[in-house]
Amino acid sequence: MDTARATPSSPIGLPTVLDIEASGFGRDSYPIEIGYVLPDGSSYCTLVRPEAHWTHWDPQAQQLHGIAREAAVLHGRSARDIARHLNLSLHGQTIYTDGWAHDYSWLGALFNAANLSPSFQIENLRALLSDSEAARWHQIKDQVAGELSLRRHRASADAWLLQMTLRRLRTAKPG
Repeated sequence: MDTARATPSSPIGLPTVLDIEASGFGRDSYPIEIGYVLPDGSSYCTLVRPEAHWTHWDPQAQQLHGIAREAAVLHGRSARDIARHLNLSLHGQTIYTDGWAHDYSWLGALFNAANLSPSFQIENLRALLSDSEAARWHQIKDQVAGELSLRRHRASADAWLLQMTLRRLRTAKPG
């Protein structure tokens, strides 16, 4: 099921952050949920209906994100619909992810299945961090996660957590 959440506008300078939940972490894994948060705080999240040849399923990944394959099959949108939406919504942007290597390959699988090319760039969130910010990243992320009381490990919630962690790092004094 698609979801969108509008939140108060974020400070200027925050990037679009994307997160993907997947069937596993191996070579044959594929995306099952994609979510992002725009600089203004609005968000998008949808399940991805697995393609017929996407059969790999890791029960440990399911335990982490809590999405059953059956839910993705029943409620997911097609790779083509999602790729079109991403291209329209993210056109010309550079979007950031904390799991660049995995997310890049999962987006590749999605766009290959859709027979489309992305109209946006994907980059590693680490590229936005100074060495000092990178050193404090996990501590600040844990603090923000506790304050936000996120109850689920899902794509748009994770993207929001990443964006809010970056916001905190940029507004907090090194301590």
